[in-house]
Amino acid sequence: MNLLTFDLNLLRVLDALLQEQSTVKAGARIGLSQPAVSSALGRLRLSLGDPLFLRQGQRIVPTDFAKSLELPLRLMFDDLESMLSGAADFDPAAATNRFKIAGSDFFAEMLMPPLARALFDRAPGMKVHLVNAKPDDYIGTLENNEADMALVTGLDLPDWIDHVPVFKSYFVMIARNGHPNLEQAGVNTGDTVPLDVLCDLSHAFMSPQGRTRGFGDAALARVGRERRVVMSLPVFSGVYNLVAQSDVVALIPSPLASKVAARLGLSIYKLPMLVHPSHISLAWHKRRTSNPAHRWLREVVLEILTPLDED
Repeated sequence: MNLLTFDLNLLRVLDALLQEQSTVKAGARIGLSQPAVSSALGRLRLSLGDPLFLRQGQRIVPTDFAKSLELPLRLMFDDLESMLSGAADFDPAAATNRFKIAGSDFFAEMLMPPLARALFDRAPGMKVHLVNAKPDDYIGTLENNEADMALVTGLDLPDWIDHVPVFKSYFVMIARNGHPNLEQAGVNTGDTVPLDVLCDLSHAFMSPQGRTRGFGDAALARVGRERRVVMSLPVFSGVYNLVAQSDVVALIPSPLASKVAARLGLSIYKLPMLVHPSHISLAWHKRRTSNPAHRWLREVVLEILTPLDED
């Protein structure tokens, strides 16, 4: 293929088709009619020597060759957007950008409600989606363009990632109000749970992968003890709702416990052993660092989450 004679506008059509897998939706995405998109697809097939898309029911499915172009195309357009973004001032009130933030459901509780209020007041046309990152692969989520930024903990980040520390939080134990074992032991809300009592209780644990050990277990191991984890759930909301409706207890981040305790009838207790705090950073691909809309959203996220720091 001769690049000098290739119509580069066709790449916008290919990118839209890969994103939407529909000629109608791709046209709406880039402001072209469906016939114009179909015509462009025909020219792409001739130029690239591949069918690119095959019809499957109501949608078109990319061939392996077309799929291999998806990430390079997305990166190319991201780089172009960043390169040209300095040509005009960013106005959040007029912005229509769409962003994905990868993170646990901790942020569904602690970030998304205040972020919704901020967007409604300052950037009503902007759309933000909280998405689950692949377990243990937040960085792959950023590299593969599945998220625009990620809220990560305790990771060694590669040099192509930019990041900023946001907050650190400690763990506390939650139990339902009036938990019989704690009342019998004379442990009141806000007290430090005796080590023997903590280890005798039945615990729930948040793990998308179904694991049963975490920060708290490492801390107990350092003092030669262990707890009984009887259930694991993939989301924090599952954990604290389980605790509210049973005699199971759990260790969760302190800001989250404080947010949901009164609403769910939970009591909060201090831990008898030193559990290392969770350090949360906001991370993103360096290609997005200078993007004005991305930078604006990062600043709003930091504005909301930084006060959670428990230094």
